[in-house]
Amino acid sequence: MDPHLTTERPPLTTCAALARMIDHSLLRPELTETEVSEGCRVARDYQVASVTVRPSDIDLAVRLMADSGVPVGTVAGFPHGADTTAAKLYACRDALRRGAREVDMVLNIGKLLSRSFPYVESEIQQMAATCREQGAILKVIFENAYLTDELKIVACRICSRAGAHFVKTSTGFAPTGATIEDLRLMRQHSSPDVKVKAAGGVRTLDRALEVYQAGADRFGATATTAILEEWKTRLARASSAPG
Repeated sequence: MDPHLTTERPPLTTCAALARMIDHSLLRPELTETEVSEGCRVARDYQVASVTVRPSDIDLAVRLMADSGVPVGTVAGFPHGADTTAAKLYACRDALRRGAREVDMVLNIGKLLSRSFPYVESEIQQMAATCREQGAILKVIFENAYLTDELKIVACRICSRAGAHFVKTSTGFAPTGATIEDLRLMRQHSSPDVKVKAAGGVRTLDRALEVYQAGADRFGATATTAILEEWKTRLARASSAPG
């Protein structure tokens, strides 16, 4: 059992602490450049952990986020994970060359379900090495909606060996997203230096605080403004309460 799960995590006490858990997500296929630009403004204003954009929006986002302190992230093999390893590596290198500093990669779901574990591990290892060479972060998306608990545990162990920085529950495009049970399972079976990201369904402040307590270090969100504004209100109310 991970020692972090034996006691409740310390409560978040500032707006900045919660903001630094958020990967502000701009991945929906119908987003216009104007909407991406507005999303980057939100990420900059709230000083979130990162802004995650589609690969074709990296140049725009890097330009808009310059000197903001908020890194640009993108995706590879998204959302199905079925690209070849060579294609994922090219996408990763191209993204890093354009200025992305975080890459959320979907592992090959079909290969994992087929129990082709050496294939899955080799791919993640190559992606992790590519990111680490550039000082970038690799997050590996499992898409837990399609996996048994056994395969989720196997994936956590593979990612821990392969050098990934994060394990991530889902893309947000599958039938279900992050669950509290999955977050606890992933935290328990990943090495201590691998962090956990929740994605899919974190749309409210209460849910954000819940995934934090379940072991998530990051979560993907499109409702960033609503979550953080409610958190500001709640913190202000608590500070003004008598006693």
